Amino acid sequence: MNTSMNTTTTPKSMTVKSAAPAPTYVDQSALRVNQACIITLLLVAFLLDQIWLVAFVALVMLVGTVWPRAGLFKLFYQRVLRPAGVVRPQVEPDAPQPHLFAQGLGGLVLLGALAALGTGATVAGWLLVGVVVVLAMVNLFLGFCLGCFVYYQLARRGLRLDLPVWRQS
Repeated sequence: MNTSMNTTTTPKSMTVKSAAPAPTYVDQSALRVNQACIITLLLVAFLLDQIWLVAFVALVMLVGTVWPRAGLFKLFYQRVLRPAGVVRPQVEPDAPQPHLFAQGLGGLVLLGALAALGTGATVAGWLLVGVVVVLAMVNLFLGFCLGCFVYYQLARRGLRLDLPVWRQS
């Protein structure tokens, strides 16, 4: 957790230092590009019946969850789209942890889809892929992240599912 020291002066002219969480910021454009890549690639996977593409998206999502700086879709935004001026940054105060949790949850659902597709339960597998697509679309177009909501509900009940690396990103 990032902390900064805040100095407070008391009425008796005593100086007290307290640790307060430093504000965190998230580039919302990076999140939207991530969602758009997930939606596009999974729709192509379904339309062309390409299970390997589902595996690729799952891998990108899970790697980006465990190692946020290595998220391929985020890197595509940072190194290609943003420098080219195709997408402008929209940095806002926000916590990255709920978004990373949501991405990890989506990656796990895609692993379930791959298991179903690999064992011949194609309808169940493509339905799970569809769930990820629909939830990513709801997030992209309506601004509601179900995985973030689940993260906050679990946190309210005392269950924090943060990876140590999430505090550093």
